[in-house]
Amino acid sequence: MGIKNENVALITGASSGIGLELTRKLLNEGWQVVGLNRSDWPAEDQSLQSAARQGQLRTYKASDLSDFNSLRQVLEQIKANEELIDVLFNNAGRSFPELEYSKQGRELHYELMTIVPYIVTIELMDLLKNGRLKTVINTSSAVIGRVKSFDPDRLARPTSFRKLLGPYATSKLALSLWTKAIAPQFAAEGIEIRSVDPGGNNTLRKGKPSGLPIWLKPIMKLFFSPPTHGAGLLYTGVLGDHRGQTGVFLMKDQPAELKFQKHAQTVLERIHMIYETEFLKEHR
Repeated sequence: MGIKNENVALITGASSGIGLELTRKLLNEGWQVVGLNRSDWPAEDQSLQSAARQGQLRTYKASDLSDFNSLRQVLEQIKANEELIDVLFNNAGRSFPELEYSKQGRELHYELMTIVPYIVTIELMDLLKNGRLKTVINTSSAVIGRVKSFDPDRLARPTSFRKLLGPYATSKLALSLWTKAIAPQFAAEGIEIRSVDPGGNNTLRKGKPSGLPIWLKPIMKLFFSPPTHGAGLLYTGVLGDHRGQTGVFLMKDQPAELKFQKHAQTVLERIHMIYETEFLKEHR
């Protein structure tokens, strides 16, 4: 393990794929890592087990991040036990092989990868304000450049489904759009927020149903980078050349133009309404 420093990162979906490699990278650089996960850490990884024993790696588990009851409980645990967060990586997500809906009745990509990151960010805002780096990194995707049409009214209940280029892509685009829309509001609180494409990474896992088109799988195995590549881009999104720029979408570590920006404020308002009327309802 590297030299200890004071930085604390919270990573959602930290126990596999890019999130796991990001966890390893940060631990090696001496960061403290808080993992918000659905599954356990790899049991055979002794360095993770050692970091956990020393308190450098802390874990909070939620059976289903897209279920507001489960999410509410785990966020309350984090707020009760953690003092600060320097960087929040909203990284949890995956592509589903067919149209599925969350417990709240919305399309699952949209719930998990657009709405949940917003809720996590707003709920953990006080911990971010206590941190030094005060940065949010939302994991987006280059596929948002392939979106041909975008209707905020159809995000919750799409009329059609395509693997990768359907609800997955529009949900990632919606994530980057609300990231851009909320940036001025966050800047007033001293918080930077960016969305980052981690590039093409081979995150195929045996025995896991995949939402990838069948033609893409052999290409991914042969040509895509290991998840350490994506982890590096997310890390650079925090401390790299674009520190100080907020609201930007970074692709290959360069700001890229977002399509359908005219809908950014609408997306943000829709998600905030869901947060207020559904997520917060049990606190009132």
